[in-house]
Amino acid sequence: MANVLSNLAADIYTAVDMVGREMSGIINSVTINSGSEAVALNDTVRSHFTRAATVSTITPSMTVPEGDDQTVDSKTLTIDTTASVKIPWTGEDIKHVNNGAGFKTIYGDQIKQAFRAIVNQIESGLWAAVRKGASRAYGAAGTTPFASNFSEIPQLRKILVDNGMPFDGQVSLVIDTTAGANLRSLAQLQKVNEAGGAELLRQGELLNLQGFSLKESAAITSVTAGTGSGYLVNNASGYAAGSTSIAADTGTGTILAGDVLTNSQSGRDANKYVVGTALTGGTVILNDPGTKKAWVDNDTLAVGAAFTANVALHKTAAELAIRPMADPPGGDSAVDTMIVQDAWSGLVFEVKAYKGFKKAMFMVSCVYGVKAWKSQHIALLLG
Repeated sequence: MANVLSNLAADIYTAVDMVGREMSGIINSVTINSGSEAVALNDTVRSHFTRAATVSTITPSMTVPEGDDQTVDSKTLTIDTTASVKIPWTGEDIKHVNNGAGFKTIYGDQIKQAFRAIVNQIESGLWAAVRKGASRAYGAAGTTPFASNFSEIPQLRKILVDNGMPFDGQVSLVIDTTAGANLRSLAQLQKVNEAGGAELLRQGELLNLQGFSLKESAAITSVTAGTGSGYLVNNASGYAAGSTSIAADTGTGTILAGDVLTNSQSGRDANKYVVGTALTGGTVILNDPGTKKAWVDNDTLAVGAAFTANVALHKTAAELAIRPMADPPGGDSAVDTMIVQDAWSGLVFEVKAYKGFKKAMFMVSCVYGVKAWKSQHIALLLG
C-alpha cells in the first residue's frame, strides 16, 4: 500500500474544492500558528506582552539616570486538544462501491467531511475563547443587530479605540448569519452609489465597514447566561476606574465566565463588562481593561440575559496553534502519510493510511490549542 495517499491526492483536493461548508469567519480573523512539524499533546506556545509605560519628567544632571523598571508579562497557549476522523474500508466495501460512484469519489468526499467536522470544532472553540475573553459588549441581548441601520458598528469601534486598539487593516467583525441577513437587507448598502460598489448587491459579499472586515460564522449561537441576581458591590472603599477584581455579596445564583455584567445603580455606569473568571469565593473577575468608571460600595450588579455573541477583534488578539501529532521514533504503523491544506479554512491537516487484516483505515487528524491573548482588543456585539 505504499504511496496510497499520493495516488488518491487528486481526489482529495477535488473534494476539498467542491464540498459544501459552514462559514468559519473566526478562524480567518485570528493569528494562525500552523506548520507541518509534529508536536506533542500539551506542548506550549509562549507569548510576551508589555505593560503600559509610565511617563516621567526630565531633570538635567551630570549623571545618566537609571531606566524605568518595566515588567514584561509571559503568557502561554497550550496545544491541548486532539481531533481526528477515522475512515475504515474493507476490500469488499471498495468492490461494492466501485459498481456505483466509485471508491475514489466516495473516499474524497469522506476526507472533505472530515475537514469540515474538524474545522467546525476548531471554529467553535475559538468563538468560545474570544467571547469569554472580550473586554466589553454593546447592543441589546435577544435583539438581532442591523435591523434598520448599522449604528452598532461605530459603538463597537469606540469600545476598541478607547481600549487603545489600532485600526490597521487587521480588525474583523464576525457575525452570525441572521445578523448577516439583516446587514445585507439594508438599502443603503445595496445602493451602488451609496455603498461604493456592487459586490453586496450582485454577489452578496459583505463589504468592509468603518475599519472592520465583515465575516460570518456558523459557530456563533446563543449564550445561556448565569442565574445571578441581587448581588451588590462589597467593598467599603469602592473601586476606582480600571478595577478588574470585584467583590460581591448578598446575591444568589451564578455569575459565569463570559457573562455580561453591568453596574445597574442609576446613573453610575452604562458600560457592559464581560466576566473573565466566574464568581468564586465572593469575587468576580472582569476582563481587561476593567471598569471604565468608579464603582461604589453596595452598587447593584446585574447579569445580562441570554444573548448571541457576535465578536469584533484584532487579528493579534487571539491565536490558533495547530500541528500534526508527533509520532514515536521510527513512525507508527501507518503505511503512508501526507499533509493536506484545507482550501476553505487554510488549515493544514495530516492524512494517514493504515492497513490491517483485510481492512484499511484512513485518518485525518491534528492537535490544536486556542487562546484569547488580549481582552482589550476584543469586544462583543450582542444579539
